[in-house]
Amino acid sequence: MRFNQLFVTIFFVLVQLGLSAQQTNRLQRSIPEAEGISSKAILKFIDAVNHSKHELHSFILLRHGKVVAETWWKPYAPELKHTLYSTSKSFTSTAIGFLVTEKRISVDDKVISFFPNDLPDSISPFLSQMRIKDLLTMSTGQYPEPTMPVLSNSTEDNWVKGFLHFPVMYEPGTKFSYNSLATYMLSAIVQKVTGEKLIDYLTPRLFTPLGISGMDWEIDPMNRNVGGWGLRLKTEDMAKFGEFLLQKGKWNGKQIISSAWIEEATTKKIEQMPGVPATDSNKMSSDWAQGYCYQFWRCRNNAFRADGAYGQYIIVMPDQDAVVAITCETYDLQNELNLVWKYIFPALQKNSLPANAKLYKQLKTVLSSQTLQPLPVSENSIAEHKMNKKEFILDGPKNSIRSVAFNFKEKECVLTAKYDTSTYNFRFGSGKWITDKTTKPGPGLLALAKNSSAGLSPFKVAGSYNWLSKDSLQLKLRYIESPHTETFLIVLNGDQISLSVTPSNDSEMAIKRKGKINK
Repeated sequence: MRFNQLFVTIFFVLVQLGLSAQQTNRLQRSIPEAEGISSKAILKFIDAVNHSKHELHSFILLRHGKVVAETWWKPYAPELKHTLYSTSKSFTSTAIGFLVTEKRISVDDKVISFFPNDLPDSISPFLSQMRIKDLLTMSTGQYPEPTMPVLSNSTEDNWVKGFLHFPVMYEPGTKFSYNSLATYMLSAIVQKVTGEKLIDYLTPRLFTPLGISGMDWEIDPMNRNVGGWGLRLKTEDMAKFGEFLLQKGKWNGKQIISSAWIEEATTKKIEQMPGVPATDSNKMSSDWAQGYCYQFWRCRNNAFRADGAYGQYIIVMPDQDAVVAITCETYDLQNELNLVWKYIFPALQKNSLPANAKLYKQLKTVLSSQTLQPLPVSENSIAEHKMNKKEFILDGPKNSIRSVAFNFKEKECVLTAKYDTSTYNFRFGSGKWITDKTTKPGPGLLALAKNSSAGLSPFKVAGSYNWLSKDSLQLKLRYIESPHTETFLIVLNGDQISLSVTPSNDSEMAIKRKGKINK
């Protein structure tokens, strides 16, 4: 019996220390002080985040290859994927790295050589000069940037053709200009060379070795992964990718991509502010002016990062042997990074620190209790009775929301929204989040683009509702595999309602409708 108890105890300790991580495809875990960072510094970071204007959804800190802090702000959770936006670009760059390592392409290959059937009748000298390297470094010479003009063109399904027909105004390789469709072209090249979509090409080379599964990636109208955005991964998968980069392409002791490629891909290739001295105060304080690599950004403090809209970050700090992964919704991306530089970066010490059981226990409690609060409980039985099981027909154009109906029962509201060709049911809890899933795409940066969200599995959501007044109902719907939220406001006036649906990422895109009971 004593032997069995001892065995169980040893096994438990091994699991706690993360030594079974290789078998479970999880990263190893450790205590902050053991890896040279104080639990107090992490507590200060979390407190600063919670008192900031940023809405973080998850945070993981890796030191010496081990997770020393991790948290999700409920209803976001470890098992959920999260839209990465342009952090996807760094994975696309890595696919190009595998092709280069396999000697199937060179970064000096001309872009037009891969798509002879999609070229304009007259090929300009600048277009003919454009290389894979120019796609990687956002220096295609195109002006203006072609992404939205091409993606929103309702008559063109072939984005490759749209890209190649777009004007090239400057010599490629000479001028940095952010260009998401350039990254899409890298994905198209991967598919052209391999016959596989980008995600399928990367799976046995990157995702499977790192123990990453369950990912998905948006596709274009011609069944290509979009490359420059649209990848969804779990936060721990983001941290794994950061550690893979930190180890220069090595994983579990095995070199799975050339270390020379990782070095090449993560060092500065082009200036965002050419001609501005390095001592310029604006340049020194900006993480967007430290140089651009192959679909990675250089940071201050000799770090680099994968970077996505609304604050999706994989920050790699080679000098400190540390990685930070964050999912978020924010509009001040620099300030979000500043919190990392202020609280995490200076706390990373060279040697381990004395154990502090009391402080570590406090940290564990704080990390396990982070929550984005649901809407508060409120009572309005009279209005609920008036609206319950009623359908309201809405005005508005074709292909928009046509009607809404409400069903209140046991502190839950079910909203049924009908469109011209689809009907969606959303569940909202009173004083709590109710999680569910839907096939309705949520709000997004490229939501108006043709084929937006194609290739993704149904979207997980969490809903909460309350009454703002006797006749005003608020429903908050979080798309918990993305940064974004939709807020429904319904104002009841007799047998009529006014409805507004406001996405968190763009209040100017709010939908406003009026309606009356369907009798």
